[in-house]
Amino acid sequence: MSLANKFTFSRVLCAPLFFVLYFSPEWFGLNPLISVCLLLPLLAYAEFSDFLDGFYARKMKEVSDFGKIFDPFGDVLLHITTFFCFALSGYMPKIILILIFYREFTMLFLRLMATREGVAIAARKGGKLKTVLYIAAGFFSLFIECAARCGFVFAENTMDIFKIVSIILYVIALIAAYVSFADYLVHFKDLFKKQV
Repeated sequence: MSLANKFTFSRVLCAPLFFVLYFSPEWFGLNPLISVCLLLPLLAYAEFSDFLDGFYARKMKEVSDFGKIFDPFGDVLLHITTFFCFALSGYMPKIILILIFYREFTMLFLRLMATREGVAIAARKGGKLKTVLYIAAGFFSLFIECAARCGFVFAENTMDIFKIVSIILYVIALIAAYVSFADYLVHFKDLFKKQV
């Protein structure tokens, strides 16, 4: 396995680990402060690994069709997992989670269709922007959750404002996700028509 794909694989492993750690205070009685100390660096590493796999794939000339499919798979697994946690905590509307789920798994399906024609769909600019917005929304939700676990007491209505900002971030990310999805459909329309 190439170094780039190892970074992607580590991101895949981070997804279930984040899920377990997120709910560990409730399930296993882990001290909430300890969970904060573990969750923040874990998510930071997982998101940074997305940069590392692309960087080393290009630097070491290990860009491969497998990597072009494995990388977005790792992204989807991580983001759906974290978003599920945040949706259960009330920071992300569940309808947005479902719509993102539909978008991401339809996109993975289209990537698999493209491989039948020998084409590996690499990330386009819109897809990269969408990922940045996912990361921003996710970290904002984690910030709110970590602040609560650390016992910070905010001024009156501040938590409500934070949750509204969180929802706005997710709405923006959702719009970017579907705009980029439409861009993929337009850009690769001839390829997809062959499969129908």
